[in-house]
Amino acid sequence: MTFTIENQIFTIPDKYVPLQNKLLGKGAYGHVCAVSNKDTGERLAVKKVKNAFDDLVDAKRVLREIRLLCSFDHENVLCIKDLHMPLDPNGKHEDVYIITELLDTDLSKVIYSPQPLIDDHCQYFLYQVCRGLKYLHSARVLHRDLKPGNLLVNSNCDLKICDFGLARLEEDTNPSTMTAYVVTRWYRAPELLYLKNYTEAIDIWSVGCIFAEILGRKAFLQGKNYQDQLLVIFQIVGPPTEEDLQVVPNPEVREYIRKLPKPTRIVPLKERFPKARPEAIDLLSMMLRFNPHKRPTAAQCLEHPYLAEYHDPEDEPESDSHFEWEFEGMELSRDQIRAYMFDEVKKIASKNNTPLYGQ
Repeated sequence: MTFTIENQIFTIPDKYVPLQNKLLGKGAYGHVCAVSNKDTGERLAVKKVKNAFDDLVDAKRVLREIRLLCSFDHENVLCIKDLHMPLDPNGKHEDVYIITELLDTDLSKVIYSPQPLIDDHCQYFLYQVCRGLKYLHSARVLHRDLKPGNLLVNSNCDLKICDFGLARLEEDTNPSTMTAYVVTRWYRAPELLYLKNYTEAIDIWSVGCIFAEILGRKAFLQGKNYQDQLLVIFQIVGPPTEEDLQVVPNPEVREYIRKLPKPTRIVPLKERFPKARPEAIDLLSMMLRFNPHKRPTAAQCLEHPYLAEYHDPEDEPESDSHFEWEFEGMELSRDQIRAYMFDEVKKIASKNNTPLYGQ
């Protein structure tokens, strides 16, 4: 089936019927529309990545995300339902269609909507993010770009983590495999300024920033630029102690941090969020510690008293295996990336017991 929405042509199997005549979203990495699977009645999202192999960096990003989405199996992590690479008129696979679950909105839209958010909402959202992160981190996957817009939400408040284009394996966090961009500035952990190798603690910091944004209904640490972000962190959360500064390996960076202007008064979190429960403030303060070694893991967050209402050790699974991607450190051509991608198409077709579309 071929249909057009807002001047974007979608070519996917006939069983997928468009649900509306406008796009759900559009950006540098694709255009998204909503469809229904007429065989099952399931509502799904289709992301079209046009000319997916024109840029090698972007192509590898898409491949990485597809490999991750295909491997995930968790209620709080978006998973892939179908994948297609139809042939174009020149007989080549240029466009990629990624079909996933469809959720109603994202957490950013919820936070900035007029809808009232009570403590139960905050608890449930935070619990689901930490539950999903426990699974990802157990597979040694760092998300690296957690923010409200990358947390999809349904009308019943069910939540799924999405957008894994910047994700990496924990053992892969070294400068030779890192992109310059890691997480939107307001959610960026301070160690990204001074550590070459980092851990899952960067995701916990981001979740802390999201937690504060839910509580306050506005972004919490709004730095104007890369350096100003550090100043904002110290002004709101407080500067690091001498003990915590020892995690900074570079003595010049340590001295730079020492010389940053000291805040005249640090407003306690309980004053910034006067309606929040003491348990919420306690967990938030733990997540936003300068020293990454002192932040709780996702599993420890789930055990915190603030999430006691939802915490169930028997229903917070870890991944059965550690994720692997053999292509990450390799120099790949467009044709090689295309071949890797088409391998994933064939795997999903086999799993779904469906023929390859458009071949």
